[in-house]
Amino acid sequence: MTVTPIDLFASPLHLRQGGGIHAENHPADCDQDGWQLTALHAKTDADVHADHWEIHPQAEEIISCLIGKIRLYLRPERPGQQEEEIRLTAGTAAIVPRGRWHRIELDIPSNIMAVTLPRGSRLERRTTP
Repeated sequence: MTVTPIDLFASPLHLRQGGGIHAENHPADCDQDGWQLTALHAKTDADVHADHWEIHPQAEEIISCLIGKIRLYLRPERPGQQEEEIRLTAGTAAIVPRGRWHRIELDIPSNIMAVTLPRGSRLERRTTP
């Protein structure tokens, strides 16, 4: 088998059950089994769909800021509570609890990496600024 470099910013990695790893050359299917590693160059909030909440009901998600500065927000679990803000700088990460709505905003252009089980993941448009 020939081993070749993979551009993580162009091809999400699908970590399959049983130990196989496959580089995807298309957007991941949210109903597939196995973990997914995604890396992205984010220049604006639109690159991280900051106007949407995201949820992964099957697993926790690790979000890592590789280069830059980002803010990770967790949606309140109860009415009247404030969003929880976690600031991430280069080389730091946070674990989003399973089933917790979250979103990202940029402080500056950043490189971000995320790992989660995509099965059942959903987006919901944010209704407040």
